[in-house]
Amino acid sequence: MANEKTNLGRILSVSGYPGLYRYVAQSRNGAIAESLATGARVNFPANGKITTLEDISIYTDEGEVRLRNVLESMVKVLGSADAPTAKASEAEIRGLFEKALPGYDRDRFYLSHMKKVVTWYNELKAHCPMEFVDPEAEEAEETQA
Repeated sequence: MANEKTNLGRILSVSGYPGLYRYVAQSRNGAIAESLATGARVNFPANGKITTLEDISIYTDEGEVRLRNVLESMVKVLGSADAPTAKASEAEIRGLFEKALPGYDRDRFYLSHMKKVVTWYNELKAHCPMEFVDPEAEEAEETQA
């Protein structure tokens, strides 16, 4: 497990459902996923809003930054500590992002988004290795092989 990395392309956020889910399989009418927190399996309908964490980006002054890069930066800033909870003060949450992503777009990356990211960070930290698969690097390795 020491070399194991978390593939954010298999970690799902589903609108209307709390927490994060690990993709298990395609079902006839949607996707089967497992809750990271409880391990319970859920069949999400195909018309539900399912997003992989790999597909999420955060607005910065220079463009967009992948969530994976933001999470990696948060790991560097926080070390082994947890991120502040979503119920922490606005100053504490914004302070974390000032350090982890100093160029975030203050007009488009709202406090509500920050709260979602810190919640995801803490759930990932509790249930997954905090080292992430880089799909571009993995694809390059496969091409060379």
